Amino acid sequence: MSAPTLLSDRYWENFRLSENDIEFLYQYLIERAEPLPATELAEALIRERIRQERQRIENERQQSDGIYMPRERYEVGQVLLFPLLGWQKGRVVAVRPGRPPEDLPPFSVIRVHFDDGTEREFAMDYPDHPLNQHPWGYEAALDETRVLSQYRDSIARAIEETLERREDFARGARRWFPRGMLADINEAHLNLAEAVLYTYKDQGPQPTRAILQAIDDLPDDPLTVFALDLAMQRDPRFDEVGPTGQVLWYLRELEPEGVRETPRWLRYRPVAYDQTQIPEALRELEVRLGDELSPEEVQDQMATQVADQNEVEWVLIYPHWRAGTLPLSGRLRHLFPTASGAERVYFTFVDADTGQTFPGWVVRPGRYVYGLGEWYRRKGLFPGARVWVRKGPQPDQVIIQARTHRPNREWVRVAQVGADGRLHISTHAVPVVADYEEHMAFVVPNPEALDVVWDRVQHEKLPIENLLVSFMRELAKLTPQAHVDAAELYAAFNLVRRSPPGPIFALLATRPWFEHVGDTYYRLRNAE
Repeated sequence: MSAPTLLSDRYWENFRLSENDIEFLYQYLIERAEPLPATELAEALIRERIRQERQRIENERQQSDGIYMPRERYEVGQVLLFPLLGWQKGRVVAVRPGRPPEDLPPFSVIRVHFDDGTEREFAMDYPDHPLNQHPWGYEAALDETRVLSQYRDSIARAIEETLERREDFARGARRWFPRGMLADINEAHLNLAEAVLYTYKDQGPQPTRAILQAIDDLPDDPLTVFALDLAMQRDPRFDEVGPTGQVLWYLRELEPEGVRETPRWLRYRPVAYDQTQIPEALRELEVRLGDELSPEEVQDQMATQVADQNEVEWVLIYPHWRAGTLPLSGRLRHLFPTASGAERVYFTFVDADTGQTFPGWVVRPGRYVYGLGEWYRRKGLFPGARVWVRKGPQPDQVIIQARTHRPNREWVRVAQVGADGRLHISTHAVPVVADYEEHMAFVVPNPEALDVVWDRVQHEKLPIENLLVSFMRELAKLTPQAHVDAAELYAAFNLVRRSPPGPIFALLATRPWFEHVGDTYYRLRNAE
């Protein structure tokens, strides 16, 4: 049974703003005298639509002889409302006895003429009809709480899409206000804002109000704050970097280079491959590895796997170690602050062991988190180290931990560049001060020398398969069985070229010279 109101679920699902809606939002913003996000505008619009619909229904009731109920008795000439027909009005034009089946009590029938020319018959004098208990059925459709819960976000998106096409509305820091009502922010004001951010650069990004308070000739009110947000948003000198619920500004030129530009070790040249060829064991491994470059369906599986975990472990690979970053993958992204519009989000890392804080940056377009280079060095970590991440006590804090211990000398693979300019991998006893994943650990004594190899590999553009075979041979020499774990191969490959696990695993599964020897282990067929 459909909702007996114009505001059915289908109405909200196919919602489009009318000119009356836009005029309502315009006046609503002026009355509130403050910019508002689309979600709040959606709430106001939904409440107004429901109010209007309730008023319409009440007006219809007052202009009729009542709402049709099967239990009542009606006479020719009466005008009735029919909720289940969208509150149409109809006039009773005839009354006759009903012809009920033997198992039903007697009742009468009315014939009703509607404004569209149609006529229909309805029961009356029928006390047991179910419509007598729930005659209207529209309360759910007009339930503000239900409608807001189900449709607020989709209507907010519709508002965003509509207002973005209109010149009479301005958007700044994810909020809206009529453009013609805003204070004029000129170039001198923006130059002063730039000077303020330079002055406070050591304190990090600043809220708009703090910037405004340093500009003497502008009032300190919500509309001026919004006007300044809007002007700074359009000026390429400024970057809005606040997490959801906060507006924070920073100068782009003050942002770390690894925030402004994706570090070269994280840049990926996509390789075509067939995901369906990857066996189940390797698919599960890819989910556990938590690479930000894995396909979206894999990212979704990562997110599902850790959805109920407050702390998540990740194994550091060389590109992120070298760049001082973490992946913003499905495995970790729920732990970091986000924002609906900002491409870069400023937050604070907290060292779980010392309580020390230091700045971090979520770089959403690059799918990585920046700011850990010094922390990796201070903790004595190398590629393959285990890192634990969890949310902090404040929304803009993330706690990070490496489980360190007294130095132990352990046999670990070492990746170093030889006199021939090539990368060589061997096993050495080295001091270890933190937990690590044995299969993925590679100590890199001279990263600058490895950078030269990295750059040469990018320039030569060798096929991924050639590099993979080369690493298989290099790693096979380190074990008597010449078996290589897929995770080990993935970590080694990323010493010289960035790649998610997928292309590597697809080649392992489809090329005849790679032999599967059980679980996630492979070997070269000619390795003997």
